[in-house]
Amino acid sequence: MKPEIIVVLHNVRSAHNVGSIFRTSDAIGVSKIILSGYSPRPIDRFGRPVKEIAKTALGAESYIPWEGISEFGARLKQYRKDGYVIVGFEQDLRAIDYREWTPPERVVVIVGSEVRGMSLALRAKCDVLLEIPMNGKKESLNVSVAYGVGMFRVFG
Repeated sequence: MKPEIIVVLHNVRSAHNVGSIFRTSDAIGVSKIILSGYSPRPIDRFGRPVKEIAKTALGAESYIPWEGISEFGARLKQYRKDGYVIVGFEQDLRAIDYREWTPPERVVVIVGSEVRGMSLALRAKCDVLLEIPMNGKKESLNVSVAYGVGMFRVFG
């Protein structure tokens, strides 16, 4: 049985990355996307579609339920009470290899900023941190690429 997956994009700056994550989320079967902090929304504050998101999401932004919020700490507490496991993809001392984790029935996946990743405070709110091992000289992948690699390995 496929788990129920909610994704939180926190301070993901690029509209192209947001759109790409919407498209990948559709392929995985994500139930909802929450856009928090300064992550761009598919519809701007004037009610207009954001072209860069639409271009890379290819329509996924119009049928995956999404919500824009400024702060989601209280929401995470509620999800945890509702039986969700909070997971972050991040390089961290307590992170485990993403290939070794089996997801439960209900999961909230947090994706952080392209530049800074997830803050230490946000990492502390996660029940599990998953890391994609890097073998090259670069220490990370583009956020939307990492999202695709991680999500398909864990949930695909």
